[in-house]
Amino acid sequence: MASPKVLGISGSLRSGSFNTKLLNVAITSFGDAEANVADINFPLYDGDIEAQGIPDAVQAFAAQIAEADAVIISSPEYNKGISGALKNALDWVSRVEGNVFRGKPTLVIGAAAGRTGGETAYFMTRHCLTPLGATVLATPAVLVAGAFGEFNDDGTLKSEQYQASLDDAVKALRSVAG
Repeated sequence: MASPKVLGISGSLRSGSFNTKLLNVAITSFGDAEANVADINFPLYDGDIEAQGIPDAVQAFAAQIAEADAVIISSPEYNKGISGALKNALDWVSRVEGNVFRGKPTLVIGAAAGRTGGETAYFMTRHCLTPLGATVLATPAVLVAGAFGEFNDDGTLKSEQYQASLDDAVKALRSVAG
């Protein structure tokens, strides 16, 4: 049997992003799989650009989602919402024919500097995935609070509690991945 395909999406474009680190830990926890991390550094959604043709990078992103057996999204929280980059990526992919998120097993996680670990962005990301038809797992939220102090130099999580929660969530995702 072929290894499942898992696609990671970090809502942060910043090098050294805590959400990219958390995403990488989640992908490692997923285990044996063909793993890819999407690049969502797209131009801002604009109907005039769309009229000229959906950018190749957006088409490639949509293809990655379509081909994946499971998706993991790690979302930062900016001003009590999801990042502009993540919202923009979801807006763009909604314009691609075929509704690639429909029925796609999706896990939402997050890391933030604040004490709630990005709880508002977590719920907003879930909300934004609803019209796309993603099957968002109803696992306990994995939200790393005070993220600046929660990662080792090698990008792994310091807290066994966070790691155990993430392992449980990823195990639930793997169980429903094609």
